[in-house]
Amino acid sequence: MGSADGPKTGEAEGDARKAREARDTAVSERRFRFLVAGYAVSSYGTFLNMVALNLFVYETTGRALAMGLFMAVRLASGFVAGLVVGGLLARFSAKSIMLWANVGQGSVMLVLILAPDGLLTGALMAVSVVIGACGTLFMVALRSSIPEMVGEDRRAWANSLSITGRSLAMVAGFASAGIVVSLVGYTAAFVVDMATFVVCAVTVALLPIAGGKGVKAGEADAEGTGGASADAEGAAGAEARGSGAGKDASSAKGGRRWRPVAFLALAAAPGMGLMVALRGVDAFGSSSHNAALPIYSTTLDASNPAVFVSAFWCVWALGNIGAQQVIQRYAQRTGRSVGALGFGYGTVVMSAAFIAAFAGFPLAVTAVIALIAGAADGLTEVAYTSHLQTLPATLRGHAFGLSATFENLGFGVGMILVAAALDRFSPLAVVGWSHGAAIVVAVVFLLRVAGVRRAERAGRAGLRKEEAVEGRPDRGDRDGAEVSGG
Repeated sequence: MGSADGPKTGEAEGDARKAREARDTAVSERRFRFLVAGYAVSSYGTFLNMVALNLFVYETTGRALAMGLFMAVRLASGFVAGLVVGGLLARFSAKSIMLWANVGQGSVMLVLILAPDGLLTGALMAVSVVIGACGTLFMVALRSSIPEMVGEDRRAWANSLSITGRSLAMVAGFASAGIVVSLVGYTAAFVVDMATFVVCAVTVALLPIAGGKGVKAGEADAEGTGGASADAEGAAGAEARGSGAGKDASSAKGGRRWRPVAFLALAAAPGMGLMVALRGVDAFGSSSHNAALPIYSTTLDASNPAVFVSAFWCVWALGNIGAQQVIQRYAQRTGRSVGALGFGYGTVVMSAAFIAAFAGFPLAVTAVIALIAGAADGLTEVAYTSHLQTLPATLRGHAFGLSATFENLGFGVGMILVAAALDRFSPLAVVGWSHGAAIVVAVVFLLRVAGVRRAERAGRAGLRKEEAVEGRPDRGDRDGAEVSGG
């Protein structure tokens, strides 16, 4: 009787454990949806103020140079924030960083609203510094802590959901900015902007959010294993563990070694470093189409150039959102992320589509091109973010921070060079050169990933041959040699 009850008891315990796991997963996903909702609201405010603040700066100063300086300060602040955020995540929780990032942005908007006319210039510079830095801090804290919030196997779904929310917010922000400013004025627009950051701050404050605060090396190893083994490209996390990088990172006291730790996160997996470099070059390419779109739109309709720009970005966003829906369903069905190859191929397609958008095709064809560009952009965003999340937690925040630094550097340098080039060359030529550079680096990256995969297959074939000869299981001392970063 006792032996008969044993299996039944074990099955009951297993069923109960599965039920608890399913319930915990549902709770964590529901909380993450609330967080994404708050993030989408604040993103709406971010895109609203990108338009409203630039117009306000130009109207206040009367100089286009002031708009360029405002953007430069904003990008420089994001650049610096990317360098230090890894150290901050080692000291503080991701929740506290996300909370205070929103509080800081809301507070500086209040300062701008209340500033007298004589202090407007100083208030605008303060806004550019705080918005640029806090935006980067929030983004890195969110992306680096997603595996702890929803679990390794759900990170692709979570990344796709957050990008969908941001894309919807971008469309709403850009589409409504002109209406809000023209109907209710700059002050009301700034109040709306401040309110969006307050909403996001309240959302973050009410939710339990994991991540940050110097995850111990052992804990990082445990959480990193799932992501690295689930995807061939995720081997970067395993290599970092095998090389002892997680231990080195955790020994960085109080974030004083943020720079070596940040580069250690990429050096532990050479393919990861090339991936981040490609992201920076892609940001350089993005600066070209952002700067060239208004000029190209003016050649199409000089009387109303904003129509083409708005329509282009709306169609782009539709493609981006559609891609996220496909990626979410793919992740739910297969339990896998799109991986590093998706990032490389997506970058090639996206860059080629942006070049084609300036080739003078009929508007219907250009709309299809914009749709493809948005879908490819969505694919690269999810693939890139999911791949960096395969790093151990002790290295992940530093890697995302360094990535943000590369992106801000690429976009900022690009804006300067592109602005100068557009005075002498056509939008198609400038965008072609800029995104052509991204295509070249993407091809190098794809060849690197293909080479790593061939080496992995050869290693596995050799291991199976050795097992057949020796009749022994794989030995633990071979792990570090057999896993390579892709």
